[in-house]
Amino acid sequence: MKWRGLEESEAAQPASTLALELESRKTLAAQYVPLATQAVNRRTVEQLAASGILGGVLPVGAEAPSFELPDQDGNPVSSSSLLARGRLVVCFFRGRWCPFCVAQLEAMDRVTPHIQHAGASLIAISPQTQKQSFFMRDQHKLRFPLLSDAGNHVARQFGLVYKVPAEQQAIYAASFTNLPLLNGDPSWELPLPATFILRRNGRIAFASADPDYTVRPEPAEVLRQLSAV
Repeated sequence: MKWRGLEESEAAQPASTLALELESRKTLAAQYVPLATQAVNRRTVEQLAASGILGGVLPVGAEAPSFELPDQDGNPVSSSSLLARGRLVVCFFRGRWCPFCVAQLEAMDRVTPHIQHAGASLIAISPQTQKQSFFMRDQHKLRFPLLSDAGNHVARQFGLVYKVPAEQQAIYAASFTNLPLLNGDPSWELPLPATFILRRNGRIAFASADPDYTVRPEPAEVLRQLSAV
């Protein structure tokens, strides 16, 4: 199944919206992913939604935690230094192994010049190792920093972290998505995909998180929210 290669993405016509690209990847999954695996993934999403995890996600108006994390090249990046220059868009994602994360970050990359023109910065945070972030940024030619949140310490402060259920762990391991290796962490924990806009004072101006990893905010909506801050 091919859905992550750079050559393929270059040959295809770009989707008019992120939603269309995500729907296309869902269609591919329905065609190629075994039904039993799809059922496990659906159950995981349903269990997450029922767990009340969204009630712990930092809301609009809350003060975001300050953090400093290494980027794909090992350079420290601090939220305080970025906020000193302007507003900050933060995308939490699961990892380079997730085709829906790849679609979102490629879509956000296309609007990176607009974010910069608005005087803001964009970063993306995942629990994957610095090496994985380097590979991802290089493969997909992303123009913004990918920060490695070892142990999901920052994501935990935003209220996003959950443990992958045992039945889904088995599926990931069988499909070579070895999270302990990819994340350098044996916990099998992941963040909910989420997008935040932080004001210069560190307060959250926009927050979007969903237990369904196939749902992400449109870059156009992020830009609209950014313009309103």
